Amino acid sequence: MLKGIDPVLSPALLSTLRAMGHGDEIALVDGNYPGEEHAKRLVRADGHDVIRILDAVLSVMPIDDRVPQAIFRAVVSDRPDTPDPVHTEMIAICRKWEPEQDVTPLAPNLFYARVRAAHTIVQTSEPRLYGNIILRKGVIEPSWNQSNEPARSITEL
Repeated sequence: MLKGIDPVLSPALLSTLRAMGHGDEIALVDGNYPGEEHAKRLVRADGHDVIRILDAVLSVMPIDDRVPQAIFRAVVSDRPDTPDPVHTEMIAICRKWEPEQDVTPLAPNLFYARVRAAHTIVQTSEPRLYGNIILRKGVIEPSWNQSNEPARSITEL
């Protein structure tokens, strides 16, 4: 356990989030998604739904604000313009952490292609169909060094 870190962020998931670079994408998928088949890297989040994992991930990971779209959700094939309840919950969590970011719906073929290209897939136990979302990692600006002074090493402190 760590102070200030949501306990559903497992060591494997925390390591993945830390290892990802600016522009890398992570897909959080439901329990029916073929994660093993589609993943370059797979992190299991068994016993947790996608909303819980999404909230925890967004509590520590910045979203890319240098591109027009950085958060993508799955859609129901025959109702692409009508979000399911799971999508409405996803949008609410994203607004909580990233109020300036829209959640972009993607058609199934585009969504699956993007998941396959993602840095990592996190397989949740979400039982609801189409409970899938992709997040593009952003950067954290170096606010500690606003005077443009060179960074100091630990030996200089």
